[in-house]
Amino acid sequence: MPIIYLAFISLGLPDAALGSAWPLMAPALGAGISWVGAVTMIISAGTIVSSLMSVRVVERFGTGRVTAVSVLLTAAGLAGFALSGEFWQLCFWAVPYGLGAGAVDAALNAYVAVHYESQHMSWLHCMWGVGASAGPLIMAQCLGVGTWSLGFLVLGGIQVAIVAVLTLSLPLWKEKKLPHSAAGQGAEESGDDRVQPARFSRMELLRRDGVPAVLLCFFCYCALESTCGNWAATYCTLGRGISAEVAASWASYFYIGITVGRALSGFISLKVRDHNMIRLGQALVAVGIACIVLPLDESVLLVGLVLVGLGCAPIYPSIIHATPARFGDDVALALTGMQMAFAYVGNLAMSPLFGVLAQMVSIELYPFYLTALLIVMVAAGEKLNAIMRRRM
Repeated sequence: MPIIYLAFISLGLPDAALGSAWPLMAPALGAGISWVGAVTMIISAGTIVSSLMSVRVVERFGTGRVTAVSVLLTAAGLAGFALSGEFWQLCFWAVPYGLGAGAVDAALNAYVAVHYESQHMSWLHCMWGVGASAGPLIMAQCLGVGTWSLGFLVLGGIQVAIVAVLTLSLPLWKEKKLPHSAAGQGAEESGDDRVQPARFSRMELLRRDGVPAVLLCFFCYCALESTCGNWAATYCTLGRGISAEVAASWASYFYIGITVGRALSGFISLKVRDHNMIRLGQALVAVGIACIVLPLDESVLLVGLVLVGLGCAPIYPSIIHATPARFGDDVALALTGMQMAFAYVGNLAMSPLFGVLAQMVSIELYPFYLTALLIVMVAAGEKLNAIMRRRM
């Protein structure tokens, strides 16, 4: 399990770095403030492709190898970001970054959802939060002593070190058994981490009762999380007049909220079921957005970012962990891949859309945009809960 935690730290580490550095990167690259949306769209497109391919790739190569290669791809993308002198180069290096992130995300989420209890899923995503919180802090330190290029080089170097650890740990992955599904029986016999999931077409999965609702819920959640994280520093700088260096570190407080929240969620989930964990998170997000939108002291804005992070904490892991129980172990990997794909479609479409709105209308739309995504997410989640109650 520690190796899986380390892999998720690597997944989160670069997630908020681009948004934190963008206020300084944009003029250096001759880019508009909304152009970061194009980069995130390319990253999301890569993650969508690799998420949808995750079943076939993991089936052939195993979770351990897929994880190591995926982290190596993200390291290459970060090194490319550091060396980019023009905006098109940034777009080019976003491709390997996106392909790497999507494959490891889908593979590890499905692996843990089937083989570990709910608290481990929360703690796994807590490790993502450790990485996502550290990324902006590392970038802020590098901005203070050098440039954003140094920040990406440091982050890329850390990823390479994690790749080395993952590569050395490959024999450990073969010790994991898959006892909860038909696929697990074959794995127990072979001592391998490769899986042979039941074959379902995507259309067959979409026709399953409740699947469209969970996909919409996941779409809105990830759109909210990515928009909040990617644009927090820009909103603080352009909307509230906070310096770029301070705003870069403030953006990390959103991810610190997610990290702390997921550590706590692991204990709370011992007593609270997944669907109620999701509701608790949604309520905290609503309170956090209220703190952001109110024209009060800057400290209230910071509290709002932390509360939104705390609210986001249980939602993602609870949706993923509930997948096998709601829809069956036999479709867990395939459906998790679809959920990851819809999540990244949310990232691809909604965070860049906000960038366009921010440039054409006002960056002050930020909290209202988050509110709209929250409302749709709650509606989809409650529809799914109603479907599950009818099944009982």
